[in-house]
Amino acid sequence: MNIIKTVLVLLFLTILNVNVMAAQEGHPLEGKWNLTIDQEGEKLPSWLEIRHSGTNTLIGRFTYAFGSARPVAEVEKHGDLFSFTIPPQWEPGASNMEFEGKIVGDRLEGTMIYVDGKTYNWTATKSPILPYYTNPKEGKTIELFNGKNLKGWTMKPGNQWAVFDGILTSAKPGVNLVSEEKFKDFKLHAEFRYPEGSNSGLYLRGRYEVQIADNIGLEPSSIYFGGIYGLLTPNENAAMKAGEWQTFDITLIGRRVTIIANGKTVISNQNIDSMTGGALDNNEAEAGPIMIQGDHGAVEFKKLEITPLSKG
Repeated sequence: MNIIKTVLVLLFLTILNVNVMAAQEGHPLEGKWNLTIDQEGEKLPSWLEIRHSGTNTLIGRFTYAFGSARPVAEVEKHGDLFSFTIPPQWEPGASNMEFEGKIVGDRLEGTMIYVDGKTYNWTATKSPILPYYTNPKEGKTIELFNGKNLKGWTMKPGNQWAVFDGILTSAKPGVNLVSEEKFKDFKLHAEFRYPEGSNSGLYLRGRYEVQIADNIGLEPSSIYFGGIYGLLTPNENAAMKAGEWQTFDITLIGRRVTIIANGKTVISNQNIDSMTGGALDNNEAEAGPIMIQGDHGAVEFKKLEITPLSKG
């Protein structure tokens, strides 16, 4: 009897070990993927993360071209195909977005049925590893805003940005402002203010939004002041009163970001998993511009300077 018990215990442990190893090895779909959706002739940068929950279930997160990262309850497998659905974020009563895809070599490709019922194609590649290093070497500090005019910024039709008395001003919703120069790793210093109830943001490399908004007194959130929109929550809400000058000091090396808001370190050396909604592109391995969100609410800047960083 003892021999039988011993054999059964060993068999159970073997099966358990196989299941654990299978979960650790994961499914080929697992990982972080940069999606590009071909929608009405536009290439919309989006993002998908797939990971296992238990042994056989795949779950994840998804970020569309706008909005925040949202959970995927289950990624269903159908032979060589997989599918998942995302409920509408901004369109009450609209249909779910439905995704179907398959693995093709080292990438994914598939179709998306949008909330309007139209079908669009998409492709995805694995999100790149962005190297991090300590003791960075500082380059020459660059004044992104010269206090006089919009030199160094890309002008777009409908531009509402102007300079008054040395202040860079967006008095009403319009277009975003994008720096002509691109950067990889850097320190960014910003001095800004906004009126009551306003909402704006700074996009690092044009891909990762640091939220600027009138959220004083609210509990910290990734979609409130000082957060990486929808991804990283500050450890405290350091927002001051609307109308007061406030500061961000942001360090970005690889994916790791540190944000000091009004003198308080609210995010310390945390990884940014993906682009946030509104990103210019998902070419994360490349340098990118600084973008100021101008399509939401009014905002003013009196200082914007950046110090490039490199491996020492």
